Amino acid sequence: MALYHAVMNLGYIARIGVLGLLAFVGLAIWWPQTSVQAYNILRVHFLAVGQGDAILIQTPDGVELLVDGGAGTAVLRELGTVQPWYDRAIDVVVATHPDTDHVGGLVDVLARYEVANIWEVAAESGSPAATAFAAAVATENASVYLPQAGDIMQLGASTTVHILSPSGDTSDWQSNNASVVVKIQYGDIDFLLSGDAPSSIEDYLVATYGSSLESEVLKLGHHGSKTSTSEAWLDAVTPQYAIVSAAVGNRYGHPHQDVMQRVFARNISSSHTGLDGTVTFVTDGKTVWQK
Repeated sequence: MALYHAVMNLGYIARIGVLGLLAFVGLAIWWPQTSVQAYNILRVHFLAVGQGDAILIQTPDGVELLVDGGAGTAVLRELGTVQPWYDRAIDVVVATHPDTDHVGGLVDVLARYEVANIWEVAAESGSPAATAFAAAVATENASVYLPQAGDIMQLGASTTVHILSPSGDTSDWQSNNASVVVKIQYGDIDFLLSGDAPSSIEDYLVATYGSSLESEVLKLGHHGSKTSTSEAWLDAVTPQYAIVSAAVGNRYGHPHQDVMQRVFARNISSSHTGLDGTVTFVTDGKTVWQK
């Protein structure tokens, strides 16, 4: 009889343990998702991928958009720090242009994640990274689109993507000039991401859009290179925050001193992914703050 009760007690304990484990797993699955989607919060992560760009947008509706992927596998590591561990899908991947430091890491993203939509440009590059990316796109079961200025896309019900550039067929364009320039709008808050677009494109956009370029957060063009972020551009965008996406001590000298002087002269708060690591902004659509 004592043995019977012992066996029964062990069975009861085992059942309680299993229920506890299931509850823990359920909480682990539920909690990261609600932390992203609850309270009508949009999160934008400027990922620390070394010398390159990679920006993940997570909407309150649970939609994820990744703009560029850096040069290598660092993007996978950084995505793992801001996504739930079980997340293996990205709704939209944007390759702003085919330079290695923008599409090299996207090869790994396409291998690891199920991607529903890929936005890219027609401009070509003969680099191994660009060739590998083109091959990965061809085998990915995704809808491929060439965005054009004037396009407006919805990321769920709450977030809007405005395509500001390029305009026209970019097949023969120099790759930086062809950069997809996107404005992410959530309520009254905007994020402006311009890839490696040079000042000539910036000037065209200022002439075309004027004060409607205004955005609270600006990723400095071409990693803070002196070829981008003109006086006129900063005056039109009037950002509160500027992000440099670059490696510390990179051989290009990014960000350029002249660019940062223009930023500092306007009292714009700046962050540097090489120095600060992944930089995250959070907004409720009325205000924006850095985590």
